[in-house]
Amino acid sequence: MAATVPGAPPSLDHERRWWANGAVVAGIDEVGRGAWAGPVTYAAVVLPRDRRMYKLRDSKVLSPEVRAQLAGRLRTFALGIGIGHASNHEIDRLGMSAAMRIAARRAVDALPVWPDVCLLDGAWDFLAGHGAQKELIVRGDAYSASIAAASIVAKVARDRLMIAACSRHSPYRFSSNKGYPAPDHLAALDDAGPCALHRHSWAPIASQRQIRLPW
Repeated sequence: MAATVPGAPPSLDHERRWWANGAVVAGIDEVGRGAWAGPVTYAAVVLPRDRRMYKLRDSKVLSPEVRAQLAGRLRTFALGIGIGHASNHEIDRLGMSAAMRIAARRAVDALPVWPDVCLLDGAWDFLAGHGAQKELIVRGDAYSASIAAASIVAKVARDRLMIAACSRHSPYRFSSNKGYPAPDHLAALDDAGPCALHRHSWAPIASQRQIRLPW
């Protein structure tokens, strides 16, 4: 397989190796692991073999507007999309690793077609014991078009959840920071304490002395 040129768009090289054997291939990626509030979210995306969607990139290098446009296009372009969340309550109860496994399984199970192969972003098999063959790809969102597509879908889906929750938890400005520890979020925590959407088992949240759940 040819080396990927730095800055080049993710390719279909990984997918084509499996497609050559007739496999249905899904790319899988997550968002929200490092946030202090809200869910961790996975997306699984099955791209078609006979068409190419251009402008796919790792979601982190795209503007919110371009991410939203591409996520909308993927809804009609992809052969299947599945999204899975694990809530902040599940993260508190089970721990992050277990919650990530649950969210990833939910994403795969939500696909309208069962994949023979899952391309996973990173070096950890978060789908161990769950069905399909896996290929782990470090920095997969930069190298695999399917994983890049999943990164976009997951990011847009989780961002929309956090924006929708903002009016119920207005001091924290989740529509702006999406639950990550940005300055406005930290200032609100210092002033109001954690809310019901925070991950209360996490040390920075647990250290807060005042919990005002009605926010």
